[in-house]
Amino acid sequence: MATRSQTAAVLLAGALTLAACGSGGTSSQAPAGGGGGRTLVIDTSFDLKTADPGRTYEPTGLVVDKAVYETLLTFDGSDVTKPVPSLAESYELSEDGKTLTLKLKQGATFADGAPVTADDVVFSLTRVRDMKGTPSFLLDGVEVAKTDDTTITLTSKAANPALPYILPNPALGIINSKLAQQHGATTDPQDKAEQWLNSTGAGSGPYTIESFNVSSQVTLKANPKYHGTKPAYDKVVLRNVEAATQKLNVQRGDSQIALNLSGDQVNGMPATLQVKKTASANVLFLLANQDTGVSKVTSNPKFVEAVRKGVDYAGLLELAGEGAAQAPGVIPSQLLGALPAEQAAKRDVEGAKAALAASGLANPSVKLEYPSELTVNGLPFQPFAERIQANLKEVGITVDLQPAPVTTALDNYRNGKEEMGLWYWGPDYPDPSDYLAFLPGKTVGLRAGWKAGAAKEIEAAGEKAATAVGDEARKAAYADLQTKLNASGPFVTLVQPSQNIVTAASVTGLEYHPVWTVDIADLGVK
Repeated sequence: MATRSQTAAVLLAGALTLAACGSGGTSSQAPAGGGGGRTLVIDTSFDLKTADPGRTYEPTGLVVDKAVYETLLTFDGSDVTKPVPSLAESYELSEDGKTLTLKLKQGATFADGAPVTADDVVFSLTRVRDMKGTPSFLLDGVEVAKTDDTTITLTSKAANPALPYILPNPALGIINSKLAQQHGATTDPQDKAEQWLNSTGAGSGPYTIESFNVSSQVTLKANPKYHGTKPAYDKVVLRNVEAATQKLNVQRGDSQIALNLSGDQVNGMPATLQVKKTASANVLFLLANQDTGVSKVTSNPKFVEAVRKGVDYAGLLELAGEGAAQAPGVIPSQLLGALPAEQAAKRDVEGAKAALAASGLANPSVKLEYPSELTVNGLPFQPFAERIQANLKEVGITVDLQPAPVTTALDNYRNGKEEMGLWYWGPDYPDPSDYLAFLPGKTVGLRAGWKAGAAKEIEAAGEKAATAVGDEARKAAYADLQTKLNASGPFVTLVQPSQNIVTAASVTGLEYHPVWTVDIADLGVK
């Protein structure tokens, strides 16, 4: 996959807690089971720009598009280790990893009753790739062709074993190409269909769009011509509500789901509510800049070793709260190739002091930068930074905390100007290849001043992982890569914060998903 310049900004924006544009308690929507059919109200902090699958990549947009559009492949519940058929009834990756062949399921129809065809698939995927919207990188270098009326072939120049894991992304939802072209859809940047796609649903999914407002509310209604299992709710309302109000609304029954509560906010919830706590796919990490022009301290390998051994991981995990998990490597626990928990780093203060002594640095002082107003799964960065500062003081390292507005901090981070940084990475798609970005010369590697050629053994391990085909070979290759990164790379992985979702007792079937957060069509009612 090509290097992405926008990825960090998109992911960071997805974690910002946004203020509500209207009070959560003013909805006139009927509660679930009401006289006008079952209505589900979901409160969330909007990060939403569009419902156009060729342009969307923000968390709320992915929730919406997962309900409105079907993709060729999907995942079963929260399990992202194996793609399963959706609009495609089967798929096969060639031995060299360059060709993915998919057989289309017969009988699928769009919301207007038109059949889903191979031509719709080719148009939809080509549109995403060539329109150059935010998700276009997902199909960089991938040629899309119709072999016959039921067969689609995706061809990559290099081995691309991640492709089956990329295709479930709702941004790659299949649209009704004939209808969309009547409303300005094209396969180039001149496409004019976004406004129309924001007002309807040109997909084959269980829901269509009834109303769409990027700042306040999105209303979905059940697709009467859906070819699959009819969804449990006739209408779904997603509202933009700040976290504190989300808590109040779900407690008093004004909503049935709250998606953005912190660990502290979900503590003490009434027994009548269900609280799902699970480690998110976000990984918090420290970076130590390897550019001697930025810092002669952090570019010292023994200094990095001292930091790695000096951090109190158990204390950070306690700070993160129930449901969080320590991150043994850059790949989160849900994904293929994640390191086992027993390989997670442990604090070794004496070892840290010895490494610092071996570095030749006397009483080093470093600046630690992080975004001041950013929260990840409800957690602010400040308490983590303060705890790390205290940990490293015990080792003999002075940490000068440098919080900054997210735009300033992001600029320094993306341009490799930070001496030390505290950040996080969430998956663009649930495949370990997304974490090759941490290699020298790649997106995150360069943000740590780690240039291509800086660590030949690690880069060789990365190349082996990138070209490995087959689950077992890939798992072994990515485990080896992370083990080497942990031993001598400039990153110190910390925790996977908890994703906390609160639901009414009536809601069933909710599973947290690292790409689309929640699959509305999977939700039931009791």
